[in-house]
Amino acid sequence: MVTLFVSDLHLDDARPQIVEDFERFCAGEARTADALYVLGDLFEAYIGDDDDAALNARIAHALHGVADAGVLVHFIVGNRDFLLGDAYACRCGMDLLDDGAVVDLYGTPTLILHGDVLCTDDAAYLGFRRQVRDPAWQAAFLARPLAERRAFAAQARDASRAHTSTTDMAIMDVNPHAVESALRQAGVARMIHGHTHRPAIHDITLDGKPTQRIVLGDWYEQGSVLRVTPDKAELRGLAA
Repeated sequence: MVTLFVSDLHLDDARPQIVEDFERFCAGEARTADALYVLGDLFEAYIGDDDDAALNARIAHALHGVADAGVLVHFIVGNRDFLLGDAYACRCGMDLLDDGAVVDLYGTPTLILHGDVLCTDDAAYLGFRRQVRDPAWQAAFLARPLAERRAFAAQARDASRAHTSTTDMAIMDVNPHAVESALRQAGVARMIHGHTHRPAIHDITLDGKPTQRIVLGDWYEQGSVLRVTPDKAELRGLAA
């Protein structure tokens, strides 16, 4: 019995090795799990469910293979693929969960989210997030031709790199008070998220009780997978 979690794969044609690693993961280990959760940023950029890019078709095929093997596949959008909707989720055989869902992992209620909402010190990013999550903005963006959307996505990636290179790392990390608030509001003692690319398992005490925050790693250089069983949670690389 095992449930798998991945996040921040940032799949892109410019990094074919990581795309192939993910396809092998979907064809192998993922098909043996009880469930697979993808907590956002599956793609480096995502411009809408109508995108006809070959990469999108490859990944949909890989994920649907996991679902066809009887594995429940769940997805939470991230800051790079917030436009991923029901149509593409159906192509992948996965269901969309709300950011901040609480799931039962072998008897342990667990809060799962992408993690960007916890970075409350990064005011510039949160301002951008509010803009692009607005339904009116999204409707207007999705009405543009694909070529225009691809150009915008490229500009957004450049702006993100510039922001990252000029912003203190501490500002871009989660705010401890935001973490505590999210755990209290959800009424749970464990949280799993991605976004910060700082893989770790943090054991903390909150309101006198043991609490755990698990941060998933990214896939820029190698795969990072969280394996949760009834007895433990292990954060490691891809299985050999």
